[in-house]
Amino acid sequence: MGTVIIKYNAGNIFSVKCALNRIGVDATVSDNLDVISSADRVIFPGVGEAAAAMRYLHSHGLDSVIKALKCPVLGICIGMQLLCRNSEEGNTQCLGIFDVDVKRFDNCGNHDFKIPQMGWNTVLSNEKNELSCQFPSKEEYVYFVHSYYVPVCKYTIMTADYIHSFSAAIRKDNFYAVQFHPEKSGKVGENILKNFMEL
Repeated sequence: MGTVIIKYNAGNIFSVKCALNRIGVDATVSDNLDVISSADRVIFPGVGEAAAAMRYLHSHGLDSVIKALKCPVLGICIGMQLLCRNSEEGNTQCLGIFDVDVKRFDNCGNHDFKIPQMGWNTVLSNEKNELSCQFPSKEEYVYFVHSYYVPVCKYTIMTADYIHSFSAAIRKDNFYAVQFHPEKSGKVGENILKNFMEL
């Protein structure tokens, strides 16, 4: 079936599809359960609010399909957060693939740190991993827009710092996820998408 981008009510779908087109990948956008289940790779993007997104996934049966996927899966931004256990955004129970809770940034009144974090920040690749294997250096700039984050945990493969260290990318089995937007992160983001397509 090739690459499928999951269509749902929190997707940043057009930008992701365009980014894939730029690296020669013609992805299918679908919320059809059979199409997603038979994909070779699945991208789970997102810009939106966790509780509303999870309600949509439950009501359309997408939650069960995502959890059952055996192909490589890439969560992006809120897609990453929804793959976790729980989110402080609306105290939302998420998909639970990653056994870790999503937290909200707290700047403790320090106005040097605006919430959401919006803009370019460096990510550090903690270890050799498939997503960052073509980084020119261990530390590269990518584009973030988020108020919530995944703490550094046993799944962390890249970190970033904003107020404190957090997970910029995580991995468990066939599930990969990034907090930043590779589709908006220039050549570095393009390399990450290429690396995912080669898994």
